[in-house]
Amino acid sequence: MTEETPGFEEKPDVPSGATPDDAEPKAAASSTPEEGAAPAGDANETAGLVAQLDQVRTALGERTADLQRLQAEYQNYRRRVERDRIAVKEIAVANLLTELLPVLDDIGRAREHGELVGGFKSVAESLETVAAKMGLQQFGKEGEPFDPTIHEALMHSYAPDVTETTCVAILQPGYRIGERTIRPARVAVAEPQPGAQTVKAEGEQSAESAEKADDKENGGPEEG
Repeated sequence: MTEETPGFEEKPDVPSGATPDDAEPKAAASSTPEEGAAPAGDANETAGLVAQLDQVRTALGERTADLQRLQAEYQNYRRRVERDRIAVKEIAVANLLTELLPVLDDIGRAREHGELVGGFKSVAESLETVAAKMGLQQFGKEGEPFDPTIHEALMHSYAPDVTETTCVAILQPGYRIGERTIRPARVAVAEPQPGAQTVKAEGEQSAESAEKADDKENGGPEEG
């Protein structure tokens, strides 16, 4: 066994010509610049990330605006296509029903003369039902006021029993689809006789004057 000498401590190897105290300052000096360089690198990296994030946000905003614009254009396109589709359908139906109007006129005349009987009656009623389902509506009645927007006057006369221009005969009924008139009603109209209103007004005034004169002669109307 070996005996350790009391008070003896091992020291690290020191190069020749240098003392152990000289190694410690150098190690401390070499570690100081590294600790100061780390925060500067982190700041530069953070600034770069912030700049990249701003660029990504800007690009995202632009793409979002483009997407919203495209979506609005697509919705407008869909609505326009739907309107065009409905308009084309209405025009096609109106053209078809316009071609059928002479047939419906023949059916109406046959009904007026009592010739709408047998199998012809069944076919005619089926055709009228189909036309009604497609939106066709007939209009025009005797005695209604003349409206130049829906009536076409083919005959004109004067009558003492009318107070305005009136349809006195329906020569050919009119047809409409919804609010669209595809054929006006062809009618005969009658106007009040010239001076009839003046004569009527004078007659009413005379009757009123005579009634007042009778009341005056009788001492006025009796009080209840």
